[in-house]
Amino acid sequence: MERARTVLGLVAASTVVGLMGTDLVLPAVPRLPEALHTNASAAQLVLAAYVGGTCFGLLAFGALSERYATSKLFIGSLFATAIVSLLCALARSIEWLIGLRALQGAVAAAPAVFAPAIIKTMFDQNQAVRAIGLLGSIESLAPALAPIVGAGLLLFGGWQMSFYALAGVAALLGLIITATLRLPQVERRAKGSYISLLTNGRFMRYALSQAFVLGGLLTFVLGLPVVIVRVLGGTLSNFIAMQVTAIVLFMVAANNANRVVARFGVERTIMFGTILCAFGGVAQLTYALSGGKSLPIVLALFVPVNIGLGLRGPPGFYCAVVAACGDDARGAALVVLGILAATAGGTALVAPYIERGLVPLSVAVCILLLLAVMSLSVLPPIDEKPPAAAVA
Repeated sequence: MERARTVLGLVAASTVVGLMGTDLVLPAVPRLPEALHTNASAAQLVLAAYVGGTCFGLLAFGALSERYATSKLFIGSLFATAIVSLLCALARSIEWLIGLRALQGAVAAAPAVFAPAIIKTMFDQNQAVRAIGLLGSIESLAPALAPIVGAGLLLFGGWQMSFYALAGVAALLGLIITATLRLPQVERRAKGSYISLLTNGRFMRYALSQAFVLGGLLTFVLGLPVVIVRVLGGTLSNFIAMQVTAIVLFMVAANNANRVVARFGVERTIMFGTILCAFGGVAQLTYALSGGKSLPIVLALFVPVNIGLGLRGPPGFYCAVVAACGDDARGAALVVLGILAATAGGTALVAPYIERGLVPLSVAVCILLLLAVMSLSVLPPIDEKPPAAAVA
């Protein structure tokens, strides 16, 4: 059990490195036009390139898992992230930095692919749901804390410091894992493929519902600062306060999801959490259509979405990996890719209308959350209780 906890801690830390590739660098982006003699539009591509590279990396590592050992891919990803991050810090033109950022996103994607599958291999169902809940809690802190750390690094040593920090942390984690333990091999199928997963109704039930719920929440979070400041007359401090509250609620729910599953079962927990999210989305839209502009009420109506995601997120992700029928890495890759796609789609849908108030944002979020409920209602669940795996 002690080894399992050590592996979980190192896997969680490695996953955060990939997540911080965007948020840690975010405060430095406004400085890039002057530093690299470019313009603000090109500087924004530094963020977009990382996301695009991550999408490619998710699919690539999912496919490579069929041929190569999990430990080699995982550790190789960390060392590659360290090297490319260092090269980013040494870039002398915006073109080079954008290209390296795409490569950085691709090589840093492995922990996100393998983390859920490693957890499934090491723990039985109840422990796995708890571990994924803990992993989700740690991951939820990264978007909140990374920009603060990034701002400090920017003041300390310029825009390059964020990349030096990523390089150092990734290299250190790679060395620790190499020296202290061997990661468990995730389950894989010799004839697995992304097409077979996309045509697997049971897998798509959990993958789509997970993507739509988290995509809806992230769409709301990404659009809310503009709505608060430019429409509702609030400040960024109001948004930060809402974010902190949301993260705390999610963490509490996620870390108690295993208890709810133990009492009510996996399917009931997933369905209840999803319906709770949809209820919050519909209530938010109803309030927006009525002309409501009270920030405390907006926050209150956002509460069910965070609690619902916390309850359904860990068992939902676990069931998606189980439903992949042995193609664990590809399954996890598709779930994460689906979350990115749903978030990007929701954000793009809202962008042209974002300054019109809460209604357009609430409509997009509500559509995604209702699609999550529809996915659970239409697609079939897992027939049998997933077999328990021995604790490593």
